[in-house]
This record gives sequence, C-alpha cells and structure tokens, in this order.
Amino acid sequence: MSFLRAMGSTNIKVSALGLGSVKFGRNQGVKYPNSFTIPDDNSVRNLLAQANELGINFIDTAPAYGNSEERIGALLTKRQDWIISTKIGEEFIDAESFFDFSAAHTQLSVERSLKRLKTDYLDIVLIHSDGQDEKILQDSDCLDALKKLQQAGLIRAIGMSTKTIAGGMLAVDLLDIVMLTYNLEQQDQEVVDYAQQNNKGILVKKGLMSGHVNKSGKELVRESMELIFSQSAVSSMIIGTINPEHLAHNVNIAKELLQKNFK
Repeated sequence: MSFLRAMGSTNIKVSALGLGSVKFGRNQGVKYPNSFTIPDDNSVRNLLAQANELGINFIDTAPAYGNSEERIGALLTKRQDWIISTKIGEEFIDAESFFDFSAAHTQLSVERSLKRLKTDYLDIVLIHSDGQDEKILQDSDCLDALKKLQQAGLIRAIGMSTKTIAGGMLAVDLLDIVMLTYNLEQQDQEVVDYAQQNNKGILVKKGLMSGHVNKSGKELVRESMELIFSQSAVSSMIIGTINPEHLAHNVNIAKELLQKNFK
C-alpha cells in the first residue's frame, strides 16, 4: 500500500492526506466548531516535521489564510520533499473576504505567493471560488493568466476549489484538478465520477466537515474517511489540523483503511 496517490494525468503524486494550513494564519471568519489560538512558529515547525515523518508530502494554503503562506515559506524545510498548493482569487483583509479574478490580480497573486513561499515554482494553483464557479471559468480572464504562468513553468498544475456541481463539471473539462466537498452530509458524486472518467485529479475539502466530525467522536472520523477513500479517484483529502494527536490519529486511520480495503 502506498500512501502516495496519483493526481489524475499530472505527474504529481500526493499523500492521501494533505495538511490544510488555514489555522496557521487565520482564526477570524472561519467555520470551525471551536475557537483556537494561531500556533507559534515552534508549534508549526514541529507539526510540519511530524507531518513529513508520517508520510504527508502535501500542504494546502491560500492568500486568504492570513499569513499562512509566509509562515510556510519561513518554516518549511526541504522544499523538494513537498507538494505545495495555493490559490488565487480570494483575499482576506480586515476580517473580510473580497474577490478578484482579473488577469492582473492573478499574475500579482501568483508572483506574491512565490515570494511568500520562498520557491521558484508552485506545484498546484487553485482558483478560490466565490461560489460563481461557472462565471469565473467562462467570463473572467484568470484561467488564461494561469495557463500562461503554467506554460512559463511557474505552475505545474491548475485547478479550482469549487462550490457547485455545475462548476465542478466545468472544472473537470478545463483544468487539471478539481477540489470539491465530500463528506457524510454532502457528496459531489457527479463531479467525482466525471473527474475519474476524464483522469483528472480530485482533492477533497471539508471531509471532516470543518472539524465538526472530530467533535462528534472518533467513530465518525473513521466513517468519514472510509467514505472518502472508497472513491479510488480521490487523490488527497485535506485535513486542517494544528493538533499533533489529531494529525497522527487521522494518518493512522487513513493508512489502515488504504491497507485493508482499498489496495
């Protein structure tokens, strides 16, 4: 059993669990069940080292996650061992989100992320949807801008963090990767099936319902992960934890499920 999974037709392999980094830089305007304190540098450094030791090679961030990108850039060691995903489109300033999908802002955002993350390339860049998935893909010029940056070698793969079924289907047609919601309450199954048919990478967000499953007990965590990993097309499930015990527990469950049921 390999903990690394292919991401569609890209040549990128990601760990079955990816580390979400919202909590590295933002604790306002989030939908977690409990309030939390943003961890200090030493805690983040230790969590990254722990994730690496557990076999996680994938970290997901975004400009809208406060100073998460800067902290990852400063604290992540051995860049070559990691697959880094960030986003364009959403900004979070003074406790409010705003969106800009213009080509100019897309270019600015990618160049800024490269500097913040202290890297000369981004493995994955996702369009951070405001909910109007189809309009963004069809009417804005962010996709053209991303494709030019991809052709220039600054981005390896492009995708979209979707919020609608129709948007997810269109993202499969136009992009390398689709990030979608898949959990005990909501399964974007139509998009999963379509992505699998077209050999596109699938990233799962909100798999543990933004931490609400964790609060409900460990059995529901296992049930959630079993549901997600029953979908062989899923490349990785993003877990946004800053708790070392939760991280280890979730990785153990994932490895056990992959070993026993989904060889």
